[in-house]
Amino acid sequence: MAHSSTHHDASLSLSGAFHRFSSALGNIFLAWAESDSRLRQMEALNALSDAELAERGLRRDEIARFVFKDVFWG
Repeated sequence: MAHSSTHHDASLSLSGAFHRFSSALGNIFLAWAESDSRLRQMEALNALSDAELAERGLRRDEIARFVFKDVFWG
């Protein structure tokens, strides 16, 4: 008795490759947009005086940790 399957592995097809590529490209753009936003936030906080930072409960040496807390210090 012969056994045959009509299952098609999408990871080997051209459409599967395109899907993986477009997904990776989307992740790159998302990472870029997020990093740009974080850099702008760091610049804005660095522009504040020490007194203004203190009003927000921050010290100058804590700015990077605050901005990237969910990425590195989660």
